[in-house]
Amino acid sequence: MKNLSKHAEWLSLIEISGPFLTVSMLDKAFPQGLEAVETPRRQKLRAAYEEWREAVDQEDRLLPELYREWVRLVLTEMLEYDHESLVHAGDWPDELPSVSSQEHAGTFKPDWIVRSPADGKPRLFITVLPPDTDLESVQRGDGWPVSLQERMTLLCRAHGVRVGLLTDGERWMLVNAPVGSTSSQASWYGRLWFQEPITLKAFQSLLGVRRCFGPAEDTLESLLDESLKHHEEVTDTLGEQVRRAVEVLVQCLDKADEDRNRELLRDVKPAELYEAGLTVMMRLVFVLCAEERGLLLLGDSVYDRCYAVSTLRGQLAEEADRYGPEVLDRRHDAWARLLAVFRAVYGGIEHESLRMPALGGSLFDPDRFPFLEGRAKGTGWRDTSAAPLPIDNRTVLLLLNSLQILEQSGGALLLSYRALDVEQIGHVYEGLLEHTVARVPRVTLGLQGSQKAKNPNVALAELESARLDGEAALVKLVLDVTGRSESAIRNGLSKPADDTVFGRVLGVCGGDTALAERIRPFTNLIRTDAWDDPIVYRDNSFMVTLGADRRETGTHYTPKSLTESIVTTTLEPVVYVGPAEGKPREEWALKSSREILDLKVCDPAMGSGAFLVQACRYLGEKLVEAWLHEEAAGKAITVDGAALDQLGAEEPQIGRAHV
Repeated sequence: MKNLSKHAEWLSLIEISGPFLTVSMLDKAFPQGLEAVETPRRQKLRAAYEEWREAVDQEDRLLPELYREWVRLVLTEMLEYDHESLVHAGDWPDELPSVSSQEHAGTFKPDWIVRSPADGKPRLFITVLPPDTDLESVQRGDGWPVSLQERMTLLCRAHGVRVGLLTDGERWMLVNAPVGSTSSQASWYGRLWFQEPITLKAFQSLLGVRRCFGPAEDTLESLLDESLKHHEEVTDTLGEQVRRAVEVLVQCLDKADEDRNRELLRDVKPAELYEAGLTVMMRLVFVLCAEERGLLLLGDSVYDRCYAVSTLRGQLAEEADRYGPEVLDRRHDAWARLLAVFRAVYGGIEHESLRMPALGGSLFDPDRFPFLEGRAKGTGWRDTSAAPLPIDNRTVLLLLNSLQILEQSGGALLLSYRALDVEQIGHVYEGLLEHTVARVPRVTLGLQGSQKAKNPNVALAELESARLDGEAALVKLVLDVTGRSESAIRNGLSKPADDTVFGRVLGVCGGDTALAERIRPFTNLIRTDAWDDPIVYRDNSFMVTLGADRRETGTHYTPKSLTESIVTTTLEPVVYVGPAEGKPREEWALKSSREILDLKVCDPAMGSGAFLVQACRYLGEKLVEAWLHEEAAGKAITVDGAALDQLGAEEPQIGRAHV
C-alpha cells in the first residue's frame, strides 16, 4: 500500500460529505504544504474562542457582543478579508441575494458577502446562525422543510456563487454548490483548531483572501472544479480495489474448499460463489456507511471492541506493527467478528449490555450463503453451529484496506463513508457485475494485460503448445490475449526467471516442483495478486473472470446531477396541483401527504437504483413539507404518517407534539 498523503491527516479530521478536493489537486495546489498561522494570531484567536465559548456555556448577557467579535476575528484576521471585500448584509448596495421556498413560506439570506474588488460581484456567501444550531436538520417554524446547508446550496446556485459558508460559531461549514453537479460540504470545528492546528492551517489556506482573489487557476472554485473532474476516477479506483478484494476472498474460499477435499463448495455453483464474495463486500460497505453516519452503535465500548468494522482495520494494522505482519497469518478471529456483526445487523442483539434492533434484509441473511460460516447448505443459522472458515486476519485486513484506504497517484487517503453518495456505491457495485467466477478444468495462468485487456487468463497447456510451434506463435498468442506490446512480451520471454519470483511460483503451486518448472518459461508474463504472489489457478480451482459486459446488461453509472434534474421534472406534475393544468409556478399547490404516500414509482431498468434513490429523496422532502402544511392547518400527524383532525388513541410521530 502506498504511503498516506501529507494531506490525509487534516482531511481525516474534518467532516466531508460529497465530492471534495482530491489529494492530487491538494498536492498540486500546496507543493510546499499548507500556509502557516503565526503564533500571535493563533493565540489571539484562541483567547477570543474560549471567552465566547464560556459565555455560551454560562448564558452570559455579553454573549451577542462576544459572538460578533469572535466571528469578526475569524473573517478579518484569520481569513484576512478587509472592509472593501467583506460587506455586511445591511450595507449591501443592491437588493440582497436571497432564495425562497416554492410557496414563499421561508426565505434564506446571507449575513455577510465577500465580493470581488474588481467588479463587485459576490464570491462567497456567509450566514451566521445562533450558537449550537444544527446545520443539517430540517428547520421548523417557516413551513420550508429544508436544512440550512441545503438552503445555502440553493442560494449559491440561484445567484451563480460557487461556495458558501455557514457557522454557528463552533462549526464552520463550507458549502460547495456547482451548477449541474453534485453539491458537497466540508466542516471544521473551532475547538479542533487549537487541539489539531493543522485543521486551522487548512481552513485558512482554503478560505483565505488569497484563495478567493488570487490567480484564476489557483482559486478555491478552480480547485473544486478540477477535483470534480477526477471524482469519477476516485469511484473507479475504489471499484477496482473492491474487485481485487473479491478476487482474494474467492481465492481464500477456494483454498478452504481444497483443504476440505472439495466438500465445502461441492453444491455451490461458481456464479453463486462470486455472488457470495460480492455480498460480503457490500455488507462491509453497508456497515461502514451505517457506522460512520451514526446509524449503528459505533461509540459503545462493547460494540467497538467486539463488532465494529470501522475500527477493525486500525486494530489489525496495529497488531501487525507491534508483533510483525506474520502474526496476522496465524490468527483467524477477525473473520468470525465480521460474521458476528453481519448476524447482529440481520437478527439484532438483545442483551443487558448491548441492544440493537434487527434490520433483516436479504443482504445480511446468514442462510443465503451458509458456507461463509462453514455450514452446509440447507442448515439454519439459529439451530446449527457455525464453524467459521480459517480465513486469516491478513486477508481481512486486505479486504478492509481495499474499502477504507483509497490508493491514488498522490498517495493513499483514508476514505470517509460518511462522504460517499449512495450513487457512488451503486457505481462500484455495477463495476463488480462485469465479473463472475468460473471453475477452471486445467492449470491456468493470470497474465499481465494492457489497460484494455482486463486481467487476461490463459491455460498453461495453450502456452506450452504455442511454445512448441515456435517463438512467433507464442508471442502472437500472448499478444492476442493480453494486448501488450510485442517488445514487452519478447523481453519477458527472453529474460530468465528471478529466483525470488520463481520461489513464489513454487509456493502458489503448493510445492509441486514439476508444475513450477512447467510455468518457469512464462514467469515474467504472470501478473500478481494483492499479496504480490503470482496468479496460478490449479486444476478444478475457482477463478474470478470477466463476465457479461455492462454494455450488454445495460447497467451504467448515472451522475446525481442528471438524476436530480430528471426526477424533479418527472415528479413535479404528480406531487403538485398546477403543472398538469398549465398554471404558472407561483400558483402551484402541494398535494396532501396521503396523496404523496399513495404514489407508486417503478423503474423497470433500475441498474444500481440511482433514479429510485433520487425519487425517494425528492418524495421524502415533499412529504415532510406536506406534513408541515397540515400541522399548520391544525391536523395531527400519526406515527404511520396519516394526517388526522384529532389524534385520539393514535400514536403521534416521534418529535411532534400532540396537536
